Amino acid sequence: MEIRPYQPEDIGEIVLLFYETVHSVNLRDYTPEQAEAWAPHPPSAARWHSVLRVHNTFTALEGGHVVGFGDIDATGYLDHLFVHKDHQRRGIAGALCDRLESLYPEKAVTVHASITARGFFERRGYRVVREQQIERRGVLLTNFVMEKPAKLSHNHP
Repeated sequence: MEIRPYQPEDIGEIVLLFYETVHSVNLRDYTPEQAEAWAPHPPSAARWHSVLRVHNTFTALEGGHVVGFGDIDATGYLDHLFVHKDHQRRGIAGALCDRLESLYPEKAVTVHASITARGFFERRGYRVVREQQIERRGVLLTNFVMEKPAKLSHNHP
C-alpha cells in the first residue's frame, strides 16, 4: 500500500469509494434512507474536490487504485476517513489516520465519527465528547463528536 498526498485525478475514485462504502459498510448502522441522505447519487466530484484540495488530504493506493482517503484541516478537525468497501480491516484506515494525526501533534484531533467508525476511533484513544443528531437533506443521522488529546512533550530539565 502506498499513501501519498491527494491529487486531483484521484477524485473520481474517491467519490465512488465514498458512495459505495456508505451504501454498503455503513448500512450495518444506518437505514438506506439515511445512507442516501449522507451520500446521494450521483456524488458531486466538484464539491468533494473543493474540500479535499484545501485540507491536508491523503490517498491510500493499492495496484494504482484508490483504496482509502482521509483529510484533516489546520484546526485538527479530521473531516473524512473512508476505506473502500472491499478493503476493510486491512490497516488502511489506521495508516491514513497515523499520517493525518502526525501533521498536528501539538493539537487535539477532533472527528465527527459515524456509529460504524466509533469503535475504530475509541481504539485509537479518542473519547466521545457527545452524541449528536445531524440533518442531511431532511434526514437525521446519529454521529459522535470525538476527541484525541494532543501529544504533549514531556521533556523535563
